[in-house]
Amino acid sequence: MGECLRRTCPCLQSLWDRLFKRRDDVGSKGETGCAEDGLNSKLENNTHPVTRYGPASVHEPVDMAVYTALWAFEARADEELSFEVGDMFKIVSKNGDWWTAQKLDSCGRTLATGIVPYNYLERGETVATQPWFFGKMNRFESLSHLLSAENGDGAFLVRLSENDSVGHVLSVRVRNGAKHFKVYQTGSVFYVDQAHGFPSLLELVEYYHNHRLGAVQRLGKPCIRRQPQPQDLSHTTVDDWELPKEDFTLEEKLGSGQFADVYRGKWKRRINVAIKILKNNESLNQQDFQMEVQLLKRMRHRNLISLFAICTSSTPYYIITELMEKGNLLDVLRSAEGEALDLMSMIDMAAQVADGMVYLEDHNSIHRDLAARNVLVGEGYVCKVADFGLARIIKEAVYISTEKKIPYKWTAPEAISRGRYSNKSDVWSFGVLLYEIVTNGGVPYPGFTTNEAVKQVMHHGYRMPAPPNCPQCIYDIMLSCWSDKPENRPDFKQLKSDLENMNRYTELE
Repeated sequence: MGECLRRTCPCLQSLWDRLFKRRDDVGSKGETGCAEDGLNSKLENNTHPVTRYGPASVHEPVDMAVYTALWAFEARADEELSFEVGDMFKIVSKNGDWWTAQKLDSCGRTLATGIVPYNYLERGETVATQPWFFGKMNRFESLSHLLSAENGDGAFLVRLSENDSVGHVLSVRVRNGAKHFKVYQTGSVFYVDQAHGFPSLLELVEYYHNHRLGAVQRLGKPCIRRQPQPQDLSHTTVDDWELPKEDFTLEEKLGSGQFADVYRGKWKRRINVAIKILKNNESLNQQDFQMEVQLLKRMRHRNLISLFAICTSSTPYYIITELMEKGNLLDVLRSAEGEALDLMSMIDMAAQVADGMVYLEDHNSIHRDLAARNVLVGEGYVCKVADFGLARIIKEAVYISTEKKIPYKWTAPEAISRGRYSNKSDVWSFGVLLYEIVTNGGVPYPGFTTNEAVKQVMHHGYRMPAPPNCPQCIYDIMLSCWSDKPENRPDFKQLKSDLENMNRYTELE
């Protein structure tokens, strides 16, 4: 009965422990050493609703499934639980990215209760018995896993596409990119090639371990999962954004701009972060700064940089964000590593940027400085849109600006001439960013000074020609972004779809 009551009324745990601890200690034991109670089945068959109190009634309902830890985690605050790979949990309440959970022993008894990052856990009954099955995942995420340094050529995973009509996809690393094979299912038969059908995904994978799969010689080792990162420093900082500077230590300088210097740093000497130290704090417009902070607080997307905290008790002000190890996209593209990227990897990176911009677009936010220098790159070539220093929340269709410090070669004509910014002016900038990507960080409007480029675009309708070796379909997207009339430009949702659908799945040769 004890275990059943613990599941249905977690808030009575401490009372139960006081009343029945001694009975648990002397209760009858099964072969595993777990106390058993014949009333369990009677209680579990009771169909009367059970009222829950405490945290579970405030947040989402208690999830009675058993969850398993996929990675180890070290507690960062007193209320958090440390745990190892394979530890089991039951969820008491779900509140955003941090859940309250009971850590269980092998008999299902509660060892401790505390707060854990949700993305370190997986429901026990859906934890794949095969290390290559990654569950629901889009191609960007699969690519970022496959391109991790631990994986070599032939590393593979099977995933469920986020597009429900697609089903299973077999993704395989090939040099610095990946090939994605759609797995078809007809009745109970799985196949990539109709000539070879299998009664299960397991047998399909085993077959291609020893046989060629299109351009892939054979499957190698299962992809190593990349450990996720919590979207906050700790559960204690989810709502407490103002933190003392003493919590942070500065390390190497990563870059310097007109408005800020950026450093690698650590929070409490443990968690890697990026620290942006603002310049000219005396002349800083407090209202603009607060608008930026409020915007960043609310933005949570896999392709947007997350704000962790701010330090404004004294100047200079700090903005604390997640750290992206590879730096900005422009530097990556111009490096030897960038030169080795194939076209499909570049298209994937552009599609990730578009995905992040879809989120901004959906939240009525404009960026106003979208360029490769303001996109950051992490392990596995995960791309995140950064530098919201010029971003604004807008209530109307456009935001009228008098700001003169604008990046002209990336800026739409209506923004240059009339200061009219909108999501469609961001689309214009995205077309220029796409040019940067396919030219490995080439300077836009080569051969033109900034003034000459502005004059040619504004007064003569000039558009950059297609870069060398640029597929026509990519250049067509650039031209659509550079339509004279903003209303004729695509939105980011369309751009994301167009880029995703290019060579989406590899056909067998």
